[in-house]
Amino acid sequence: MIYQGNELLKVPGVKGKYIEGIKIKQLKKIPDERGTIYHMLRCNDEVFNKFGEIYFSKVYLGAIKGWHIHSEMTLNYSVIEGMIKLVLYDDRKESTTRGNLMEVFIGEDNYFLVSIPPNIWNGFKGIGNKPAIVANCSTLPHDPNEIKRLNPFTKKIPYNWDLKNE
Repeated sequence: MIYQGNELLKVPGVKGKYIEGIKIKQLKKIPDERGTIYHMLRCNDEVFNKFGEIYFSKVYLGAIKGWHIHSEMTLNYSVIEGMIKLVLYDDRKESTTRGNLMEVFIGEDNYFLVSIPPNIWNGFKGIGNKPAIVANCSTLPHDPNEIKRLNPFTKKIPYNWDLKNE
């Protein structure tokens, strides 16, 4: 199932306000006595646009990778090991959801794909009790000219990365 729009807030592990263009897909794991198959993205999936590259990012517990924004690339994140807190911020001038923040808790305990269109600020933090391995199947190969970065603690994005005991 693909979640988008206000449906995003029904997804387990999603907090905040929905952001226009974000899509979340429930992913399938197939375990047996030999191990587990983790599905991520197929060329006939509704969220698939095109293939640019796939890479993996290991994030240590408590480490923050962000903020960054892509001007052309769509990101398709899933986490096959560990857990992350993925944070999204919409600062697009033309967007009806400008100013909205979303937290998405994904990983082996909550196995989803999150599709992030261009021009959405995003970053993630390793949470849980071990490092996480984040897979990204992006629509373009990495190009340093179409990405911008900010310090994770910038005041330009109204977010606090601290643990929230809610």
